[in-house]
Amino acid sequence: MNSMGQPVRRGVGGFADGVRYVLRGLGWVARNPRQWLFGLIPALLALVLYIVALVLLGTYAGDLAAWATPFADGWNSGLRQTVRVLLGVVIFALGLVLSVLTFTAATLAIGEPFYEKLSERVEHDLGGLEAVPEVPLWRSIPRSLRDSLITLGYALLFTIPLFVLGFVPVVGQTVVPVLGAAVSGFFLTVELTALAMERRGLARKQRFAALRADKAPALGFGVLLFLIFLVPFGAVIAMPAAVAGATIMVRERLSPTPTPHGQPPRSAHP
Repeated sequence: MNSMGQPVRRGVGGFADGVRYVLRGLGWVARNPRQWLFGLIPALLALVLYIVALVLLGTYAGDLAAWATPFADGWNSGLRQTVRVLLGVVIFALGLVLSVLTFTAATLAIGEPFYEKLSERVEHDLGGLEAVPEVPLWRSIPRSLRDSLITLGYALLFTIPLFVLGFVPVVGQTVVPVLGAAVSGFFLTVELTALAMERRGLARKQRFAALRADKAPALGFGVLLFLIFLVPFGAVIAMPAAVAGATIMVRERLSPTPTPHGQPPRSAHP
């Protein structure tokens, strides 16, 4: 049983369930192409911002490396240049890793009204949802940003050590990429399921508890999306489907169905 009192299928079967929710999200946007186009708008805006940021980072990575290594000013030019070039590459690589980790959160923050509507339409297609109190945008957006920053902090606790271990021979080319995909995938699922879980009145700690209690589908869902997001423009194209699939997964597996406020929630499944 998970933290919501629902049965949990663990292991490979549960992981495959998570993969299927991605495919179901893709199927939903394929049947609703207007919603897919609607959901592309914030993803495209976020993409432009990230491209500009990465171009600037690439342009000034050498300057940042020189600023970070004043102790190398007295070295011979060959050694100094080599160290700073390598550090510049590491700085840019870290920027790429952070862009993958934060793109979903930034896109969801930019597109909160868009993805909220898209998620609600998925719920409507699946039979609707009992009424819950609506949170005004002026409250929901700052809360989402705060939760995203906290989630990013947790992700970095795992990602930065893994990034460093990536330079270790053999381990860095075998074990670390698998662990990195799992960590990044889990936190992608955390971000993408937030909309549907918040609609059910679940706070951040409750959302984390639900996902930790049912890790296999959370990993299956997030790891597949992480791999898709690594493909150029994959994150932009797949974001509407990711939101749709996350909504379906929350509805069917991860959380209780809310009742009108003033009454306790009941399980989504008897």
